[in-house]
Amino acid sequence: MNGLMKSDVILVNTARGCLVDEAVLYHALSDGRIGCACLDVFESEPYQGPLCELANVIVTPHIGSYAREARQQMEQVAAENLLNELMQAGVL
Repeated sequence: MNGLMKSDVILVNTARGCLVDEAVLYHALSDGRIGCACLDVFESEPYQGPLCELANVIVTPHIGSYAREARQQMEQVAAENLLNELMQAGVL
């Protein structure tokens, strides 16, 4: 939040909470250096910090993975990991 962004920028983070310094983001949003933030991931979840108090912040409870496609992919990876472990253990 070093002043290189326009003040009407919308920051969206659905990747990893550690990618955004929440304290710096709070001050940038409070000071108007950033227009809005939409956050689905946080350093500590469930999030209950000061960003929730700001009108220009939308927080969601890590629901990005609720999409059908994401769930199907997670199930596929879990099944593949289980089969790989069973094969390595000589069970299969």
